Amino acid sequence: MIRLLLIILVALLIGTGLSLGLAYDLGYIRISLGNYLIETNFWVGLALIALLVVLSLFTINTLKRFREGTSLVANWVSRGNERRARRRTTQGLLALAEGNWPRARKLLSSAANHADTPLINYLAAAQAASESGDHDGVDDLLRKAFESTPGSSLAVGLTQAQLQLAGNRLEQALATLLRLRKEAPHHPFVLKLLKNTYLRLEDWKELSKLIPELRKRSVLSEKEVDDLEREVWHNLLERAAEDCEKKRESNPDASLEPITRLWDELPKFVRRDEYTIRDYARLLARLGDEAQAETLLRKVLRNHWSDELINLYGRLKGNQPEEQLLIAEQWLKDRPNNPQLLLALGRLSLRNELWGKAREYFETSLHLKRDRETIAELSRLNAHMGAEETSVKLIMQGLATDNALPELPMPKA
Repeated sequence: MIRLLLIILVALLIGTGLSLGLAYDLGYIRISLGNYLIETNFWVGLALIALLVVLSLFTINTLKRFREGTSLVANWVSRGNERRARRRTTQGLLALAEGNWPRARKLLSSAANHADTPLINYLAAAQAASESGDHDGVDDLLRKAFESTPGSSLAVGLTQAQLQLAGNRLEQALATLLRLRKEAPHHPFVLKLLKNTYLRLEDWKELSKLIPELRKRSVLSEKEVDDLEREVWHNLLERAAEDCEKKRESNPDASLEPITRLWDELPKFVRRDEYTIRDYARLLARLGDEAQAETLLRKVLRNHWSDELINLYGRLKGNQPEEQLLIAEQWLKDRPNNPQLLLALGRLSLRNELWGKAREYFETSLHLKRDRETIAELSRLNAHMGAEETSVKLIMQGLATDNALPELPMPKA
């Protein structure tokens, strides 16, 4: 009630003021525009100015509302595009999982511009293109992925390397991974992919340089690294032996320097590894240097016993067969019931032309363990000593046992 009275009072005061003002002559307003002259009463001019101000404010407000309406339309259109992009992305990922590569690529790439994460769309589309065998398309999509998301160089590069490996483009994959390694020298996944690439390229030299980093960064388990290192050096030794053989084709007196130098370069762990020692000794024997192989195995067997190495030792011809036999017989004192040592002693006895002793060693070894090698050696020796019937019988028994032949009636001789 009081508020209403105040409004009425203010209105009356304003009305009274206007009445007094209109009654009082304040003069006139003259405006000159070129050849035109406009004259009007002060109050009329004031009213026109007020009207102009009101019209200007109305126009500005109308334009503002129109702009806001346009923005709302744009937002509505943008939200529609985003909804369609999410739907297409979902459909594309489903098509990718189902193996429908063309549909997956089309949906994922078309939705990328309006997707929340265009990088994922382009990377998944690149995978679909790779599965379709379109390598140029893969490169184009990966370029778009890189351009769509700042800081995505490593992610895009890793995807590119994986797709290149999957497409058997090994040289391109190697180039990509070497570039990534400069960018992230210690990244575990980069190192792992680089390891896989070198393996498939059979680049054993570069792989041997990579192994210390694989071990340091725990990219593989200790056992996996050890197995990998063993495989790498085995192949390097094999290639060094092949180099020696090629040199000896033109020069029979060529040295074994390539393989012996490589042996000296081996890490201590590898040089103590039983399987690597076996491989090296076999290669030396293959190259005609059985004496050096025998010396190596003799040193190893003194401190580290191995049935596989003693088997190989019995096959080698050292510079002094008599001493070789005596050394092996010394080992027999500590291992009197080792069948592999007894087999090796039998062979060393043959090398020293001790036929009876050789047969005793073979028979004792066979008594401890039925082994095809031992049966074959004893049968061969018996045949050469005139005991053909015993030799044939031993072979027949061995064949029957090895092949698990059933007990069946046989004709009498």
